[in-house]
Amino acid sequence: MSERNTVLRSVHDLGLAAWFGGALMGAVGVNGAAEQEGSTERDTARIASTGWAKWAPLGAAAVGAHLVGGAGLLNVNKGRVLSQPGVTASTVAKTLLTGAALAATVYTRLLGKKVDLATSEDPDKREISAKAPGDPDQAQRHLTVMQWVVPALTAGLVVLNALHGEQQRPSRRGMSVLRRAGLSS
Repeated sequence: MSERNTVLRSVHDLGLAAWFGGALMGAVGVNGAAEQEGSTERDTARIASTGWAKWAPLGAAAVGAHLVGGAGLLNVNKGRVLSQPGVTASTVAKTLLTGAALAATVYTRLLGKKVDLATSEDPDKREISAKAPGDPDQAQRHLTVMQWVVPALTAGLVVLNALHGEQQRPSRRGMSVLRRAGLSS
């Protein structure tokens, strides 16, 4: 049986790279450009909303790829996760952090949609926003914070991913076998 999981690792890592990179570029580039080009707060929010909406489908695909790759890697490495010291803890931490990043991403998108509707030039969309629960100004304030939370959480996932890579070194796996056999302290 092969121990290579190149496709799963690639799907997992490319998904995470796009999730992290897209969130960071959006917080810096999309929002920065909107602030530079918008003549009013409403214009700025509308420009940023347009940019984020263009990214949303690819961002969702990136998150999905990361989750599919992660589930596949967990499945093929379940024996190591359960038996190698430290791997269970780092896997639980990564799972919890992935959940937090996913929740933050969904919440950020919902806030973005609220701001998008509230700043739309279409009166029907503004009416929908007015009828929806929540204050658009408060949504904008929360969105400003959350757009930095997502890259921070996904950066944490990159770090845990690096830890998992280190835990898979043959010398680390070999020490685990020796410890189980009682040949090492």
